Amino acid sequence: MTRTELQADPGRTDNEPGTDEPSAPTRESGAVERLRYSTDNCSIARTIGVVGEKWTFIVLREAFSGIRRFADFQVATGAPRQVLSARLGRLVEEGLLRKTPYQEPGQRQRYEYRLTEKGLDLYPIMIALMHWGDRYMADPEGPSVVVTHRGCGAPVRQYFRCDEGHEVGGPREVSPRPGPGARIA
Repeated sequence: MTRTELQADPGRTDNEPGTDEPSAPTRESGAVERLRYSTDNCSIARTIGVVGEKWTFIVLREAFSGIRRFADFQVATGAPRQVLSARLGRLVEEGLLRKTPYQEPGQRQRYEYRLTEKGLDLYPIMIALMHWGDRYMADPEGPSVVVTHRGCGAPVRQYFRCDEGHEVGGPREVSPRPGPGARIA
């Protein structure tokens, strides 16, 4: 690929592996155009504002594994009581978990924490983090957990597809464009 072809590649970023020199942003790449827009309403930043803390992801990992009760979350995560209480409260406040009362015979009423639809929609993010960790951070023996399809037992993989059904292999095959909520900076 020539330097001109590299600069015209909309998914190209500076200093990509396998290249000797960075490409300069060009109008064709969309990088300069991107700078015209505000990031004040960025969905990534807003999402990280809700879930972008270690204990939050660890609590969500356990919720996706079926853990529901405070004491079980504490054992599974090893989180200090105050930290766990704060994280569960925030996840309820944000609508990712809901509190459901339960009562063991002879005990006072307590609450379970169950994933809401909004919380369940984070599952692909959790799996993407896990797959990245399996690839770059796992022990030499391999990952500690393998997610399989309950129906057939095959490993689960994530794929991107456009609305036309084409498989998208990665960031070099997409073009970010201003959406309906884009604001000029």
